[in-house]
Amino acid sequence: MIRFDDILEKVSPRLGEKDTVVLQKAYVFAARAHKGQVRRSGEPYLGHPLEVTAMLADMNLDKTTLVAGLLHDVLEDTDVTAAEIKEAFGKEVAALVEGVTKISRLQEASPEARRAETIRKIILAMTDDLRVIFIKLVDRIHNLKTLKFLDGEKQKQIARETLEIYAPIANRLGMGRIRAELEDLSFSYVAPDEYRRVVSLVGPQMKTAEKDTRQFRKTLEGLMKENGIPAEIQVRIKRLYSVWSKMKRRDIGFDQVYDFMALRLITDSVKNCYAALGIIHQHWPHLPQRFRDFIAMPKPNLYQALHTTVITEEKKTFEVQVRTKEMHGLAEEGISAHWKYKEGAPQDLMKDDKRLHWLREMAALYEEQKNPREFLKNLKTNLIPDEVYVFTPKGKVVSLPPGATALDFAFKIHTEIGLHASGARINGGLVTLKAPLKTGDIVEIITSSEKTPNRSWLRAAATSDARHQIKRWLNARSRAKSLLLGKKLWERALGKYELPAELKKEENLLRRLSEVLNKRIGTMNEFYRHAGMGKVVIDKPFMERLSPASGIPPRRKATFLERVVSKVTRKPSPGILVKSLDDPTISLAKCCSPIKGEPVTGYITVGKGITVHSLRCPLVSKEVLDGQRMVEVAWDDSFEGPFKAKLLIRAVDSPGVLAKVATLIAQLDGNITKAEIAVFADGRANLNLELVIRDIRHLDGILEGLGQVKEISSAERI
Repeated sequence: MIRFDDILEKVSPRLGEKDTVVLQKAYVFAARAHKGQVRRSGEPYLGHPLEVTAMLADMNLDKTTLVAGLLHDVLEDTDVTAAEIKEAFGKEVAALVEGVTKISRLQEASPEARRAETIRKIILAMTDDLRVIFIKLVDRIHNLKTLKFLDGEKQKQIARETLEIYAPIANRLGMGRIRAELEDLSFSYVAPDEYRRVVSLVGPQMKTAEKDTRQFRKTLEGLMKENGIPAEIQVRIKRLYSVWSKMKRRDIGFDQVYDFMALRLITDSVKNCYAALGIIHQHWPHLPQRFRDFIAMPKPNLYQALHTTVITEEKKTFEVQVRTKEMHGLAEEGISAHWKYKEGAPQDLMKDDKRLHWLREMAALYEEQKNPREFLKNLKTNLIPDEVYVFTPKGKVVSLPPGATALDFAFKIHTEIGLHASGARINGGLVTLKAPLKTGDIVEIITSSEKTPNRSWLRAAATSDARHQIKRWLNARSRAKSLLLGKKLWERALGKYELPAELKKEENLLRRLSEVLNKRIGTMNEFYRHAGMGKVVIDKPFMERLSPASGIPPRRKATFLERVVSKVTRKPSPGILVKSLDDPTISLAKCCSPIKGEPVTGYITVGKGITVHSLRCPLVSKEVLDGQRMVEVAWDDSFEGPFKAKLLIRAVDSPGVLAKVATLIAQLDGNITKAEIAVFADGRANLNLELVIRDIRHLDGILEGLGQVKEISSAERI
């Protein structure tokens, strides 16, 4: 177990005497808090915070982070309170310790929900102070090193969470060394069989690989010396997890992992990076498809280097990474390499850092989506390590996750472009918005002021940012439609019933509505939205409850003359227009599957808004539905469907009858989605079909056509 004196020895050269005293105070505080506690391994619990702090010291992090490292488990595992930490060490340390503390007590929450909420909490804490994640990552590393002392299921759960969340976070922050350690420590627990398989593939190659790499390194060093280019050359054998991940991701064999052996050439300037590359390409042929210039086009985590793969005279392939010393430091330590807290507040230092754009996106997303599991799902999407690089027509580089579509690109450029995107051009060719993108594509978005999102866009969008903007727009439209519908329903009720005089004052009405609904109603618009979504049914019993003492009298019936004048002067009303299946306030009833063109009525369904029924529906024709909830609806001419219809066809059981039916329906542009046949002993057959059609006229045409087939005795909609 590491000793506190070992940590002091690491940090004394760069910390002042005052800082060292605070660190000693934190050590004593942690030792008292954890006194008598032991880990599953049997070691004193204090060993864990000491190991974590030692790793933070190796990362050259500041005094505040080191103090928080020593104290990071006291809130979770001891009786110490946040107030005590704040009083003893200040609010910065207290905030860091609170940030890494697990959510352990959520009422009626499953372990999965608690884990999701803990990760969400850490991500949000990172937006205030990134040092939270530095502590959490090294805490996770030490926990993985002692994972063997836990039961098998717990081992797998922690390791899987590491690969899905913490290693990708380290990658996003450019912390390559931390990411590599997290992945390698988790691999054998998550996929033990695959781990053993990769070991069996790599093991026999190691001695040969090391010998070949030494020889290649010697030749490369000679070339750089001959040309006067200062170079430090490091050898790298690809890690087991990295080998497996690449084979799985690209569906290739081990013999196609060309960067299994790699060298890093570290020089003093960007100019010499390109000079070294030119010398390498002159001496050995390279694979053009394997060349990457991450200096001109850095990765989202700001990683920079030149990557090339060459073939030697012995037909061996080597990847060479060329970078400066600064680039190498960034590749290994990432954002933690130059996170200097003495120069300003953590929040100010984070504002303009490009590597944290995804983090700011996730924080904004949480403001809209506060479900921890949904947040975690979106986080995993945002943490996908690989990127697709595409270009705008003007040559600007845009990075997106794999699987991103033209619609994702549109929202990445600007929210308004995304909201009004109507199509796209990829490399000059017209495509739909759901077209997937690949690195190197030149993408242009076609917009239209009349085009707006619908729910099918959620299936076309792969990124959480695009989905967030689409949902936000759809929700705003839903709220607006609910408000208008609710207002119309309220006005209809006021046309039937007379409100008492005292309720005609809005403040009195709002107070009474709040009492009746047992929830605060602050504005009439709020009430209209509830009514429009069907959460409030404005029927006779509801109106009577508004004024229980005197009751709600019906309005005086208009005289004959008043009715005539009203008919002459009022504008015709089509009722509520049914425009789209994507409308969240209107849905088509499943019991009767209404089709555009046939007579319909609307029914206010609690919690759903208006459900549209066909007038032929038994629930309507037999007056099963409450008449007070009926509203007038009409089909909008622009609504194109598609619609579903079920048919029962009675026919003679003869060879080819189903083929004739299918051919006829196809010729009439119908689409059969399901077919069931029942054959009877007397030579009759019943065909039950489900079709996709345009409207009622289309269905009538199909039924008329089926009536002309001689084997068919009847065809009807059911």
